[in-house]
Amino acid sequence: MYLHASLMARAGAGDPVRVLLIGAGKFGSMFLSQVPTTPGLAVAAIADLRPDAARDACRAVGWSEERIAAAAFTDDAGAAIGRDDIDVVIEATGHPAAGIAHARAAIAAGRHVVMVNVEADALAGPLLAAEARQAGVVYSLAYGDQPALVAEMVDWARCCGFAVTAAGKGTKYLPAYHASTPDTVWDHYGLTADEARAAGMNPKMFNSFLDGTKSALEMAAVANACDLAVPEGGLAFPPCGMDDLAEVLRPRAAGGVLETAGSVEVVSSLERDGREVARDLRWGVYVVFEAPTDYAAACFRQYGMNTDASGRYSAMYKPFHLIGLELGISVLSAALDGRPTGATRAFAGDVAATAKRDLAAGETLDGEGGGCVWGRLMPARASLDAGALPIGLAQDVTLTRPVAAGEAVTWADVAVDATDPAVRCRRAMEERFGTGGA
Repeated sequence: MYLHASLMARAGAGDPVRVLLIGAGKFGSMFLSQVPTTPGLAVAAIADLRPDAARDACRAVGWSEERIAAAAFTDDAGAAIGRDDIDVVIEATGHPAAGIAHARAAIAAGRHVVMVNVEADALAGPLLAAEARQAGVVYSLAYGDQPALVAEMVDWARCCGFAVTAAGKGTKYLPAYHASTPDTVWDHYGLTADEARAAGMNPKMFNSFLDGTKSALEMAAVANACDLAVPEGGLAFPPCGMDDLAEVLRPRAAGGVLETAGSVEVVSSLERDGREVARDLRWGVYVVFEAPTDYAAACFRQYGMNTDASGRYSAMYKPFHLIGLELGISVLSAALDGRPTGATRAFAGDVAATAKRDLAAGETLDGEGGGCVWGRLMPARASLDAGALPIGLAQDVTLTRPVAAGEAVTWADVAVDATDPAVRCRRAMEERFGTGGA
């Protein structure tokens, strides 16, 4: 609550919080747009595979030429992490293997890490967070992205003495979307391929939003940060608007759709027949909680809370998230207060690569948002028992045997380079946390 006062003290002392941004895409650009209006916050360096494009991104969001000249631009993230003028590293590449490498390098260098890269967090976040704690630095989810916002709501509910029934976000979903490919994705967004290309929209990225993968990754991050359960059958994406959260997201025994209380779930902004849900939560986040006593339930009613028919379940929601525009909260919380805005603590949820169609031996998987697989949320123990291949490692690996549509790809189905650093990190995470380790 007092970050701004601390920030102003740093600004007054001429000692700004200094940031390295890795990845100047949309999320990173939105963060960059806020830097000129945040005294006490400075971007010392930007690492991107295309430094000139990163400079153009700074111009596009309103940076002056003087500010651009004062920042270092490089395509060598490793060297930038080693600079002595960095307090916080923001990892915003979206590439899981790169995210793991950058986070570990930053932790080794004594830098706080804000992990925008939910792909990397879902793949090996429990281990990365543990390594950060051991090194005495912060490893944080990214405020503005949905997992950190959900984690904040869960923390609020628990600190108020409420039991969390469900937590998650909204999205646009229909079952058919699981089979979407980069070649068909724009039909679902009402765009032509040319219109999307002119707007600089990446078809694999937007396909990941649509086919359920991104939702699975984000809910794995929430489950792992908040000690929440993962549905045994994966996300159900029930159609639900803001006014019905407390009614729908109750345990089945209480008339809702949840397998069990205390779990993650994503609600759809579309009915199954394609009609729009009234007052949908497509861009937002929520937490559903239960009154612990009759007295608390009466207070829900007296103070105008939205409840289910019983009056015992209520919901808090935020109908939007501002992604990179809010990222400064994570940066400043880490640098000024030594606290994360949500951090991975356990291995409760995993995201398994799942065949979109019948896949043949010899095919090369094209990863998140591609035409071969989508990411299905699974309880971590079930994923480990099945030997499921994480979606974060399903890029540029070749199948050694066929996999039927709808089935999880397993480690045994692909030729994996066991010496790859991301593979080794994931395997180390499984060994340490697969039996409940910390």
